[in-house]
Amino acid sequence: MPAFTTTDCDNRQRLIEAAAEAFRAEGYRASIDTIAARAGVARQTLYNHFPNKDALFREVGERAARDILVALEGDAGDLRARLLRFALALRASLIGDAGLAMFRTLAAEAPRFPALARGFFEQGPRQAVERLARVLADEMAAGHVRQDDPLFAAEMLLSMLTGFDRTRRLFGAPPLAPRAERARTARIVDCFLRAYAPERITT
Repeated sequence: MPAFTTTDCDNRQRLIEAAAEAFRAEGYRASIDTIAARAGVARQTLYNHFPNKDALFREVGERAARDILVALEGDAGDLRARLLRFALALRASLIGDAGLAMFRTLAAEAPRFPALARGFFEQGPRQAVERLARVLADEMAAGHVRQDDPLFAAEMLLSMLTGFDRTRRLFGAPPLAPRAERARTARIVDCFLRAYAPERITT
C-alpha cells in the first residue's frame, strides 16, 4: 500500500472533522455523501481512507474518547489550581454543545456498536478517572488530601463535575455564561476539597 501524502493526510483530517460534525448534527444516519460534501472531497476520496461508514464512525468515537483526557500530571500550581484547570477543561469537553451532541450520538448507537461503546469508555472516561485517581493518591500520600480510596474520590469528583449539569443541558438548558461557569466549577472543586480536607490530629 503506498504511503499517504500530505494531501492525503489533510483529506483524512477533514473527513474526520466533517464526520464528527455530521454525526453530531444527524446521528449515525448522516450519509456518506453529506460527510464528503462537508469535507469538500469526492465520495471516492472518503472510501480511499475508510472502507465504510462504520469505520469512520469508530474513528470519530475514538477521537471523542481521547478528547476527554485532560492533562493533570505535571501541571504547575497547588492542588486547587490544578483541579480547577482540569475541571474547566473537562466540563468544556463534556457539557459543551459539541460534547453533548457527541454524547447523544454515541449513547444512541451503543447497542449497534457495543465494541465501540466499550472502547470509548475504556479510552476516555476510564482513563480520565484513573489519571485523576493517581494525582489524588499522590496528594493523599503527601497529606494534602484525606486518606481514602483514590479511585472512589476521583469518581466522586467527576460525577460532581458532570452529573446534574449534563442532565440539565441534555434537556435543553442553555450553557452558563463564562463567568458563571467558572464560578460554578470553582464551587464544585471547593466542595470536593472540603469533603477531602486532611483530618486534623488532636492532642
